Amino acid sequence: MSYIQLDEANTIIAAAFEKGADLGLKPLSAVVVDAGGHCIAFQRQNGTSFGRYQIAQGKAAGALALGVSSRKIGGMAEDRPWFVGAFAASAPHPVIPTAGGVIVVDASGTAIGAVGVTGDTSDNDELAALAGIAAAGLTAQA
Repeated sequence: MSYIQLDEANTIIAAAFEKGADLGLKPLSAVVVDAGGHCIAFQRQNGTSFGRYQIAQGKAAGALALGVSSRKIGGMAEDRPWFVGAFAASAPHPVIPTAGGVIVVDASGTAIGAVGVTGDTSDNDELAALAGIAAAGLTAQA
């Protein structure tokens, strides 16, 4: 099994921030986590609030914990709020059920980590995460 290297994580974050600048987004925060949801790298741009690490990690680690993007977890929360709420209360990492958390997979489709971005709208956060993953030459889970 492969994993995300530190230099790849830093490339993901830099490219996510660059995408944010290109789109004129609010200041972003981005985290890259390993397959267990543990932080490889995190950065926040000037002007972000102090709680952004927990939000970014909750998007990324939550996606890994349930095996789907945090966008899909948002849909699950609408359909089955008790399930997502109960899971979030017992999960080892925060679970944030809104777009911006994207799983990174290897060539065989196995999850090797995830990216979580927060700071603008959830849709824009997800665009930045996807841009970061692509810039690092990695693959986002379909």
